Amino acid sequence: MFTRRTTLLGAAIAALVAAAPALAEEGPNPAANVLGQADQTIGLRHVKAELVPPPAVMQHEEVDTGAPKVVEFTMTIEEKKITVDEGVTFQAMTFNGSMPGPTMVVHEGDYVQLTLINPETNTMPHNVDFHSATGALGGAQLTLVNPGEQTTLRFKATRAGAFVYHCAPPGMIPWHVVSGMSGTILVLPREGLKDEAGNLIKYDRAYTIGEFDLYIPKDENGKYVDYETPGEAYADTVEVMKGLIPTHVVFNGRKGALTGENAMTAKVGETVLFIHSSANRDSRPHLIGGHGDYVWERGKFHNPPAKDLETWFVAGGSAAVATYKFLQPGIYAYVNHNLIEAAELGATAHVKVEGEWNEDLMKQVSAPGPIVGQ
Repeated sequence: MFTRRTTLLGAAIAALVAAAPALAEEGPNPAANVLGQADQTIGLRHVKAELVPPPAVMQHEEVDTGAPKVVEFTMTIEEKKITVDEGVTFQAMTFNGSMPGPTMVVHEGDYVQLTLINPETNTMPHNVDFHSATGALGGAQLTLVNPGEQTTLRFKATRAGAFVYHCAPPGMIPWHVVSGMSGTILVLPREGLKDEAGNLIKYDRAYTIGEFDLYIPKDENGKYVDYETPGEAYADTVEVMKGLIPTHVVFNGRKGALTGENAMTAKVGETVLFIHSSANRDSRPHLIGGHGDYVWERGKFHNPPAKDLETWFVAGGSAAVATYKFLQPGIYAYVNHNLIEAAELGATAHVKVEGEWNEDLMKQVSAPGPIVGQ
């Protein structure tokens, strides 16, 4: 239920938004003049997808050579306060309550059917722009929902690759994106991932890593401000954003989200698929002690993958995909190799790998000790 306070807050935000430059105007419904053609989804199989919180990726088939299908997704927008670091809170806006939103998986030629729900307990309008979709600002013009509304969008996945999706309400796009509203959709080739020679690339596990640059205001004493609602944080946050210097750079919403008990796991001999999205800023992932066996830096699978990379690139507004077969046990650090951002601002994850050590790959010939001859 809306109170007088939230109504007044909404009016204040509307005034701020009206004064802010929009990246794209909502405008009239671009689908009003519909091409006369039959519904191509009639007779296709409908599949209800079960989304899971990152870093996990929903269950899926790597190869699907059958007929295209309609994959039905439901996502609920959740505005909530989160803890980014000790003593630091943040008013987040999320898809399904997680940063990033769940990774959606379909195959090229499938139809993505999303029901987007904006509960009445929220305070903001929201929508979704799929970088994998064609037309209507990636669907943003057809999905704008106010609190207490829902909408359903269907689009055909015509291009294979990993793509970012994010919220894009008129006048508020940057704020919503850096407040947590982005995720990844993985559109696999129907015959699976291939190397440059056309050989199938398989993987045993898949993980989603969503990188976020956060801009959290401080008070006159240099302490981070704790806000009660996203709207209250809006004006101060935008001022910090304009400086282009993030206070935090984190994976999956907070410092330590993918370390310790939350670390990703694997076993020696397993191949892991890493999906790394960054909706706003460039990044350069590096797996310390490992490599990128096959890397699609731009995340598009009809381009041949690069091989044996030490560090790869994620362009802001995109998702990169890399595979690595783990050959040694231990804890691997997966970092943004701007090491200042990794060590000081939070962009570090861990992979715990079980198995037996291979001394042919690495051996400590002598342990640290006194210098010989002194």
